[in-house]
Amino acid sequence: MMLPATAVFHFPWEVNSGAVHEGESVRTFGRLAGYQPEESRATLSAQHASKEHHVFIHTLFVEPFNPIIGAQYIVLGEVEHAEGIGVMVNARVLNCVDGVNIALLQKAINEQRSFLREREQNQVDAAQPAHGT
Repeated sequence: MMLPATAVFHFPWEVNSGAVHEGESVRTFGRLAGYQPEESRATLSAQHASKEHHVFIHTLFVEPFNPIIGAQYIVLGEVEHAEGIGVMVNARVLNCVDGVNIALLQKAINEQRSFLREREQNQVDAAQPAHGT
């Protein structure tokens, strides 16, 4: 039995941009902007390039959950397209991480991406047969 692919960190502005495909596991973050318990839906928001980006979170699998409006959250879940809403993350984990330095988190995500790209390139290079001259 194979394990599912690890959930890659995506910035909130990437989740709605089409960079993430339906069914894909993702991790993202944002400030809790709203919670509709009757719909099992939360909204995370994040600022980027002077624009506010929203990510809708389906909270059914993490309820009961005690929302703290304005607090920072990290979510782990699968992306789905919800009718009338657009992209939504089905949360498997929704943790309050208030107090986290978001600038440092963004830097760490970028460093991890850089490391993974470099590692992947090294694996491709290692798989290439050496040419003898």
